[in-house]
Amino acid sequence: MSIKLIAIDIDGTLLNSNHQLTDEVKLALKQAEEKGVKIVLTTGRPLTGVQDLIAELELYSENDYVITYNGALIQKTKSKEIVTQTGLTFDDYIAIDALARKLNVHLHTETETTMYTSNRDISPYTVLEAHLVNMPLKFRTPEEMTPELNILKMMMIDDPAVLDAAITNIPKEFYDKYTIVKSTPYFLEFLNKEVDKGAAVKQLAEALGFESREVMALGDNENDLPMIEYAGLGIAMGNATENIKNAASFITASNDAHGVAVAIEKFVLN
Repeated sequence: MSIKLIAIDIDGTLLNSNHQLTDEVKLALKQAEEKGVKIVLTTGRPLTGVQDLIAELELYSENDYVITYNGALIQKTKSKEIVTQTGLTFDDYIAIDALARKLNVHLHTETETTMYTSNRDISPYTVLEAHLVNMPLKFRTPEEMTPELNILKMMMIDDPAVLDAAITNIPKEFYDKYTIVKSTPYFLEFLNKEVDKGAAVKQLAEALGFESREVMALGDNENDLPMIEYAGLGIAMGNATENIKNAASFITASNDAHGVAVAIEKFVLN
């Protein structure tokens, strides 16, 4: 069965360590698209953080899609038409913000348009993330946040040692209620329990009439695990975590050695 959809993580996968899209990877994606394969960027970033890549890869046709916020939002790239959107409630926000304060870790909250933090000592990781994804950052106390906000995900962000220590003290009921996943050593993401990259890729594939065996997924970190497990062909980057490598059908080269291009050439173009 040939591959009809390629779901690709961005940071640590599509982009190299300098956050660049190499010519080798661009060419492989273009050639796959010319064969009729649908290319879907599948990322923890918001749409604002992928628009430049979508433009560079020319994924702006009427039938191109993007999966953002680790699966909380699936939409068309051109019209912005929403396929599915599954966020967090205001009560979720209050509970997770209180937990972060109790654990003494920094936190930020993302809607479709804005990043919010209630930390007066704003984390440099939050500043970095806001810059990386081209999203305005605003300080708001919990009392200033409102139920009308469309919250798609929340992130505990801190020095890896601080974050790891906090993770050991997160009560089990939070894992029962939310999808909680580490996307980098300094990011721990909280999502609606129904949300993960695998569920989103499955939803989109089925909407397009594709079976899981016709899907290739490429990733490097823990938030990529559900789509690696769902896809008929799960590809781990050479720089991936051990969990991702263990779950994958194939381990390609690292993101600094054009691993996406290597996998596409092996399984799609040849």
